[in-house]
Amino acid sequence: MLRGIMIGVLTIGVAGAAFWGYQEHKEKNAVLMNAENSYQRAFHDLSYQIDLLHDQIGTTLAMNSQESLSPALAEVWRITSNAHSDVGQLPLTLLPFNKTEEFLANIGDFSYRTAVRNLDDDPLTDKEYKSLKKLYGDAKDIQDELRNVQHLVLENNLRWMDVEMALATNKQGDNTIIDGLKTVEEKVDGYQETTFGVTNVNMEKKDENFSNLEGKTITKKEAQKIAENYADFKGDLDVNITENGEGAGYGFYSVALKEKDSGVEANMDITKKGGYPIWSIVSREINKQKISLNDASNKAVGFLKKHDFKDLALFESMQYDNIGVFTFVTEENGVKIYPDSIKIKVALDNGNIVGFAAEDYLKQHKKRDIPDPVISKAEAQDKISKKVKIMQDGLAVIINDLNQEVLCYEFIGTLDDDTYRIYINAETSTEEKVEKLKNAEPLYDEVV
Repeated sequence: MLRGIMIGVLTIGVAGAAFWGYQEHKEKNAVLMNAENSYQRAFHDLSYQIDLLHDQIGTTLAMNSQESLSPALAEVWRITSNAHSDVGQLPLTLLPFNKTEEFLANIGDFSYRTAVRNLDDDPLTDKEYKSLKKLYGDAKDIQDELRNVQHLVLENNLRWMDVEMALATNKQGDNTIIDGLKTVEEKVDGYQETTFGVTNVNMEKKDENFSNLEGKTITKKEAQKIAENYADFKGDLDVNITENGEGAGYGFYSVALKEKDSGVEANMDITKKGGYPIWSIVSREINKQKISLNDASNKAVGFLKKHDFKDLALFESMQYDNIGVFTFVTEENGVKIYPDSIKIKVALDNGNIVGFAAEDYLKQHKKRDIPDPVISKAEAQDKISKKVKIMQDGLAVIINDLNQEVLCYEFIGTLDDDTYRIYINAETSTEEKVEKLKNAEPLYDEVV
C-alpha cells in the first residue's frame, strides 16, 4: 500500500516537472518567435523602404517647381525616416552599419531643407541636381544588395536570432545575413562623398563612439568594482562579466551582479575607456510607496554627487507606480544643455537607485563655446502667439529637427488648460520646436 502511494506521488511529481519544463520551453519559444518575427518584419520593411526611396528620388529628378518638387522631397524625407526606424529595430548593435545610416541621414537632411525652401525663387542648383542624380544611382546599388540578402533569407529560411547570437558571441563564421549587410556597408563606404552645397548638414550621429570620453582603458576587475560601487550591494555576490564583440563602435563590459542572500540582480554596461556606466538596472520587487517624489529627487541628486557628476540641473520628474523617474541636464552659466541628459529611477519604497541611463550624456557632453544671443528675449517672445501666457523663460541648447545643436530662448507658457514649451532660435528667431507638456512643470534644482 505504502509502496503504491509512493509510486503515485513520484509519478505525479515527474509528470508535474515534465509539464513545468514543457511550459517553460513553450514560453521561451514564444518569446524567441516574437523576436524573430519582429526582426523579419523590420528587415523586409527596410528593403521595401529602400525600394520606395530609389523610386521617389528618381521622380524628383523630373521636377523643378515648388508645387511638385517640394511635396516629392518631403516624401523622400519621410521614407528615409521610416528606413532609419527599421534599421534601429534590427539586431545590429554590434555590427557597424553607420555608413548606411549616415547615407540615409544625409538624404533626409538634403530633402528636408530643400522641401521647405521656396524653390520658385531659389531652384535647385546644377550642383544639387548632380548630387541628387548620384544619390539615385547610389540608392539603386543599396536596393540591389538588400534585395539579394532578402532573397537568400527567404530561399534558405534564415533566422535573425542566429545573427543576434553570432554577433553577441563574436562567432560570426559564415553567416549569410551578416555577410550581406557587410557588403551593403562596404558599398556605401566606397561611395565618394556627395556634396549638397550650402543646404547640407552632415547628419551622422554625433559622437556615436563616445569619442569625448577621457581616461585609461579599464580591466574586467576594475569594471566589477565600478559596478559594485554603483549597485551598492551588500554581502556575497555572484558576478558575470562579458566583453562586447569585435565590430562594435566602442568597447564596453556587460556586468551582471546578484546578491546571494536576497537574490536581487543588477545589470550594467560600462565603457572600457574611462570606466563610465552607460546604463544600469536593478531588478527587484518595488513595495508600497513610503517616501515622497521630492525626497526621491534628493536621493537622485545625492547619487550624482557621489559619482562626481557636476553642473547638472533637475529638468523633469515623473512618477510611475512606486518609481520616481528624474531627468537631469547640464547647465552652464544659466543655459540648459538638453543633449547632455541623464535619467535616474528611484524606488519610492526605500529611496534606492534602481535605474540609471547616461548614454546621451556620455556621447554629447563636451566643452562648448555657447554664443551670445543675436536677438533679444523680447524679439523672440514676439514670435509666439499672443494667446499663450508666458510663465517662465530662459536660454537652452537643443537639437533641432536637422540634428543641429542650436541656442534657443525657451518659453514655458499656458493656453487654456494646456502647458507648452516653445523654443525660438536665439540667432535666426525661427520657431524650432513646440512641445505640449503632459505633466506638472519641472523644477531646476542645481547639482553642485
